[in-house]
Amino acid sequence: MKIEFRKVPQTTKELVVQYNSVKIEGTFCRISSSLVKVDAVLKGKTDIDCCRCGITEVMEVNEELNLLLSDGIYSGNEEEYLVIEIEKGLIDFDDIIESELNSIKSDYHICDECQKYGDNFEKEF
Repeated sequence: MKIEFRKVPQTTKELVVQYNSVKIEGTFCRISSSLVKVDAVLKGKTDIDCCRCGITEVMEVNEELNLLLSDGIYSGNEEEYLVIEIEKGLIDFDDIIESELNSIKSDYHICDECQKYGDNFEKEF
């Protein structure tokens, strides 16, 4: 789902966007002329690779998202929210979901089979 930044209302609106098997559910609203606040939960299932053996497993995703979407370069100091700078005045929630999923997939994940071996595997130093 795409929405123009200037068309985001100042009143809180419901947000439900599905991308593949994952969706964002929550609210969003404009809090200034250049900022949109998104409070939502990322839910669903995604494939994730084991960092030891490389097999793919299905992982349940349930992540809280507190985002500030900035129309252009953000110069504030907000620690509670993750800031995403939007280009060309167009918010693409599918891209945001994909970016969050890639962030989750980039973490180290060890499958159930590899966890049985504990630290009993070859380490490279």
